[in-house]
Amino acid sequence: MRRSASFQRLLIFGLSGPIVALNIWLLSQAFRYFEHLITVLTVAAILAFLLNYPVQFFERGRITRTQAVIVVLLVSLTLLVFVGLILVPLITDQMVQLLKGIPGWLKRSQDTLEWFDNWARARRLPLDLQGFSSRINTRIESQVQALAGQAVGFALGTLTGLIDTVLVVVLAFYMLLYGDRVWQGLINLLPSQIGLPLSASLRLNFQNFFISQLLLGLFMVVTLTPIFLALKVPFALLFALLIGAAELIPFIGATLGIGIVTILVLFQNWWLAIQVAVSAIFMQQIKDNVLAPRIMGNFTGLNPIWIFIAILMGAEIAGFLGVIVAVPVAGTIKGTIDAIRSLKQNVVPTVTIPQDSPRGS
Repeated sequence: MRRSASFQRLLIFGLSGPIVALNIWLLSQAFRYFEHLITVLTVAAILAFLLNYPVQFFERGRITRTQAVIVVLLVSLTLLVFVGLILVPLITDQMVQLLKGIPGWLKRSQDTLEWFDNWARARRLPLDLQGFSSRINTRIESQVQALAGQAVGFALGTLTGLIDTVLVVVLAFYMLLYGDRVWQGLINLLPSQIGLPLSASLRLNFQNFFISQLLLGLFMVVTLTPIFLALKVPFALLFALLIGAAELIPFIGATLGIGIVTILVLFQNWWLAIQVAVSAIFMQQIKDNVLAPRIMGNFTGLNPIWIFIAILMGAEIAGFLGVIVAVPVAGTIKGTIDAIRSLKQNVVPTVTIPQDSPRGS
């Protein structure tokens, strides 16, 4: 019996692997076909998740939910337009200047590499940093030229982006008004032992995750901008925003952003690059060890290995959007499974006690 049971388990595990792989492939193909629609719906849902908190706050002031949603959307759009009119031209100008300055930075970095090359040859070390750098510089310059060539289609991309923004705002408005009814209808299609834990886990993971990531990214931008300005880092605001935006990528985003900024500054000044790296890593440690535990906690409960696997799978299925939503989706799945297990363990089997027969029967 034991051998047959173990054989059945091995057979189940052996068959489940190809089935899971096939489902992942089908999911990636479906996402590529409906990529634009899924992206718009996902961004609108995330926006509705985030704006639901201020909507609930205004509802406490004894106004209807419709009025609260309108107030929150108007305030959000006003802030977005205000920030866009101030920051977008500045960021665009710094980005253009950065693209124009990278070739000059690469040429200046050749002098430093030539010195290291001569130092290595004098000590008979098998290094060819200058040749390696020349190949990298050629590829970087070609990429910069390609980005500059794409500026012609920037107007069409901006128009498409404006249309998508309007769609996202309209969808978020209706999701804030009627999203609970739609979601409740979808949950009712599932068994109660699955639907209720899924709904609770989804709200917990998505709301907590995105709010915490935005707050942590804002902390990096606010703290690094004055530090970079004090160090006289070129394109200080752009680099701080790059590190803060990379915070949206869970767990590895800030490190990735700091590494990219450090490499870009390294092309111009190696000592300044060290100062940038040290200051950014110092603020990252404060964020990870002081702020993140208080803001995020451990609501996902995922092992770091599973987190990286989820990020890689999200990137393979849905690209950058998949990377952003991979961790809350994985946390939702784990939270739902844990809730179902706990419900099963807490179920106490009822025992029917037969009543005694009446005397004399």
